Amino acid sequence: MRLLYVFGLILAVRLASVFVVKTYFVPDEYWQSLEVAHKLTFGYGYLTWEWVQGIRSYVYPLAIAALYKLLALLQLDSAQLLVLLPRLLQALLTTYSDYRFYVWTGKRKWALFLILVPWFSFYTGSRTLANTLEASLITIALSYFPWHGEGTTYLWPAAICCFLRPTAAIIWLPLALYHLRKSRLSVLELILKRFFVIGLLVAGVGIAIDTYWHGQLIVTPWEFLKYNIFNNIGSFYGSHPWYWYFISGLPTVLGINTLPFIFGLVQTVRKSEKFPVSKQLLIAILVSLLVLSTVEHKELRFVSSLQPLCLYVASDVLSRWSYNASRTKLWLAAFFILLLNALPAWYFSTVHQKGPIELMPKLRDIAHEYRDERDHRANILFLMPCHSTPYYSHIHENVTMRFLTCEPNLQQQENFKDEADRFYDAPMHWLRSHIPVHPRTSLPTHVVLFDSLSDKISEFLTNYKLLHHIEHAEVNKLSDSQALLNEWSSALGTKPPNLTSLLQFVESRIGKAILVYQRLQSGEENAFNRKDFQDTEQPASAIEPEEALPSQNLFN
Repeated sequence: MRLLYVFGLILAVRLASVFVVKTYFVPDEYWQSLEVAHKLTFGYGYLTWEWVQGIRSYVYPLAIAALYKLLALLQLDSAQLLVLLPRLLQALLTTYSDYRFYVWTGKRKWALFLILVPWFSFYTGSRTLANTLEASLITIALSYFPWHGEGTTYLWPAAICCFLRPTAAIIWLPLALYHLRKSRLSVLELILKRFFVIGLLVAGVGIAIDTYWHGQLIVTPWEFLKYNIFNNIGSFYGSHPWYWYFISGLPTVLGINTLPFIFGLVQTVRKSEKFPVSKQLLIAILVSLLVLSTVEHKELRFVSSLQPLCLYVASDVLSRWSYNASRTKLWLAAFFILLLNALPAWYFSTVHQKGPIELMPKLRDIAHEYRDERDHRANILFLMPCHSTPYYSHIHENVTMRFLTCEPNLQQQENFKDEADRFYDAPMHWLRSHIPVHPRTSLPTHVVLFDSLSDKISEFLTNYKLLHHIEHAEVNKLSDSQALLNEWSSALGTKPPNLTSLLQFVESRIGKAILVYQRLQSGEENAFNRKDFQDTEQPASAIEPEEALPSQNLFN
């Protein structure tokens, strides 16, 4: 009965996150799972370059596609359910992995508490990210790992995890060596009859699935490593110094739980014989951080799979500490951890970057209901950094849409710039070169952009009226941020870092709000930005200057 109560408690927290978390985190949550599944099931959607090059496995999107297909057969494939049910599915898997974590740790109260309260788990536990799936599979595998005795059950979720996310093998390499060293079975028997057989079966099924859906024989884990690791394509999307995971990445993911983790780390190093499991986990954590640190492109989600290992170390030491701690200290520690996890969980789940999620229902209504004077359906242009919003999976209407692409330099061209960079270098020039302006009905019916861009393309927007203004996120002024850093650095007697180069990209491309504009129809009078062009306004057919490139209708 107690285990059922624990499972119900975990389930309640994870289901709550499905309905509370209403913010945007990273594009892969949609573009590498839901969008692919929507394309597979309904025949329309967008496949990014990763799917064209074959570096992604179809295994995870196919699970979501099966759910979509069931909804379609039952004629229940509303956009709301297409968004909600995959998150419920992921929340259920996260619930099971959290439950297995509780069992793995010996059903300790601190383990249950620490797996429930982390802000990052609440924030990402129901998101349809491959990294969330990876963290769940790693936790499940660790709970079946033969820490005491024999067993190879863990190899199944571990193998699936490594096939879907090849970098997960970094975690399992030191743990597999530990298993080989401690097992009573011979090394050859373990490798040939367990490791090799299970690995071969999982890889065989995965390769068969990917070969069928990619349309050619392909080994996606190899393609993933070739592009992201060996060719360092990931650095195109940003790079960090080698120590970033140690001083920022992992501490941010753990939040206030960094403190009990460091406490556990110190105690394990000092008395390793008392913490044998924590010792092996710390080795796996260290190896993972060192290897991942050699890759230039770094993200918080890339170390989210280390969180269960860190929480085990923390719960192990806190459980032992509790034996001698007073009741007051226990409650204070628990309250402190809970509060400092709840605050970032609330902010990042409900406030920060909420714009794209609030935007999509409005675009869905536009796609469903809008007709222009020629009875044409909506065609929507996103003038935003690429993948700033979900796409067809959240609209579920086969209307024309276009966004600024950002494929990396796969052909190794000199002075390469992706489409988004070319647009932001000269927004009006790009619009004149790519968007037809005559007749006016050839313009996109709707334009979506961040408010920081509106003044730069105000001439183009004279053909539009503002339809929606959606709050998105706080973007501080560079001068204010730099001035604050200067004060802190002066107080500390150190040289202040220069934030200008770091933040100018964010401030110039992302704003506090998302704006949706609708094209003026015949007979409508445009009041927006009219004053700026009263004296110099030209007919729509004359907007393009003579020196601009010939107008090309690339929208469709």
